[in-house]
Amino acid sequence: MSTTIAHPTSAERSRAFAARVAGALRTETGLARAALGAVALHTVDDAFLQPNPGTSAADHLAGGLIPTSALLATAWFYPRLRAGLRAALVFVFAFFALLSSIEGLYYTSKVGPSGDDYTSLLSLPAGFVLIGVGVAALWKSRRTDDPLWWRYPRRLLITFGALVVAAVVTIPLSVSYVVTHVGRAEVPTENLGAPYENVQFTTSDGLTLQGCYVKSRNGAAVISFPGRASSQKRAKMLANHGYGVLVFDRRGEGESDGDPNTFGWQGERDVHAAVKFLQSRPDVDPDRIGAIGLSVGGEMLIEAAAESTALKAIVSEGASGRSVRDDFANNGVPWGDKLGDAVATVGTALFTSNTPPADLKSLVPRIANPVFFVYGGRGQIAEKPANTGFYNVAKAPKEIWEVPGSGHIGGIDAQPREYEQRVVDFFDRWLLKETR
Repeated sequence: MSTTIAHPTSAERSRAFAARVAGALRTETGLARAALGAVALHTVDDAFLQPNPGTSAADHLAGGLIPTSALLATAWFYPRLRAGLRAALVFVFAFFALLSSIEGLYYTSKVGPSGDDYTSLLSLPAGFVLIGVGVAALWKSRRTDDPLWWRYPRRLLITFGALVVAAVVTIPLSVSYVVTHVGRAEVPTENLGAPYENVQFTTSDGLTLQGCYVKSRNGAAVISFPGRASSQKRAKMLANHGYGVLVFDRRGEGESDGDPNTFGWQGERDVHAAVKFLQSRPDVDPDRIGAIGLSVGGEMLIEAAAESTALKAIVSEGASGRSVRDDFANNGVPWGDKLGDAVATVGTALFTSNTPPADLKSLVPRIANPVFFVYGGRGQIAEKPANTGFYNVAKAPKEIWEVPGSGHIGGIDAQPREYEQRVVDFFDRWLLKETR
């Protein structure tokens, strides 16, 4: 006698699989693994599958592999961990999940979703799921065998410690993630006070940068940096005095290729590329190229001018520092700020797979051409000590001006007439000296 074995149909297998998945998602481990997997998916998508234009997976090895490995290891070992450790880990990754969603939320609200924005948006519900799982795990880990008089003070102390860690670690890490994943998406309408042409040029590491250029009427040109938003007032001012003016989207912003980095790490490459573009212009004398930089733009100009003599005069307004290295180089930075900046520096190094740049104070003495340091009397806490320190160590012809009543990079608004007179006179003196 023969026995016939009934094999399940594909529909039955699908229903069985769906039942197993549904059953798993009703457990703490299943929910945690699903949410951790969603965050890992975005991390892989962002770093390796759909990197920003002009970049490749090789540019994001540390920033992609380390978080992904931590997420997958936590998912694998989750049921074997003690409840307290499970809670701590899922709260950490809930924070990372919510951070990961910022990128998708920002670009979706500005220009609509594309590329890895979809998996970024998936990280948002995953983050809330992890918060719920963490609360459940924390509830399971609570102690009830200790004396009642100590139970609640102990829990208050743990809560206070968690809040301290959140303030010291998570806030700086949030900053480092945002500045390395979110760049200005929109290109503002140009208002340069003169006709301009749309231009593009390529950096030494292969990124195409987009910008616009006002033709020079006096043989000299100035880069107004960074971006096409806050730099436009300075550009218009200089164009009115006959200077050629170049404004452009730095890497990772607007229409330019690359990964964003608001701290300006590697941004000096953008400046060098902009200088080469101006040197190729028939209306510009290559020996009459200058630049004005605002905040991080000023910091990138300092590094570019330290590496090359092509910039014949620079104005650095509101520069202070790009990493914790600058905090230790500059006097007057509180230890609390140093601690936060140290965490932000480590986070930025991880997310960009790069090491921090040199401190600006060590670069200033290498600048061979004239430099003008400008900072606001009511600017950021590090501006005054940083700029007075820069001025003291500078060896090139140098000037410094504390703008009365000005906030950070607000000199052109606080003292418009004197600002224009000082800045234009500086460039006239050093870029037009042979024609005056």
